[in-house]
Amino acid sequence: MDETRDDTTYCEGAPVKAAAPAPVDGGPFAECVLCRRPTEYPESTKGSTLCPVCEWQEAQRMACSG
Repeated sequence: MDETRDDTTYCEGAPVKAAAPAPVDGGPFAECVLCRRPTEYPESTKGSTLCPVCEWQEAQRMACSG
């Protein structure tokens, strides 16, 4: 086989996730909706907040599903 392949982009159609908001120093942090550990986000953040571990695991699940 004489096939060239670029392994740097495993999933070309995967959506790019927006950058996370900058962490707030010292304020109360929101809880992760999956494991209840503190996240990097302030309590005032709207939507589902995930801790870094759960966020990474969720990204792995969603990367090439479908």
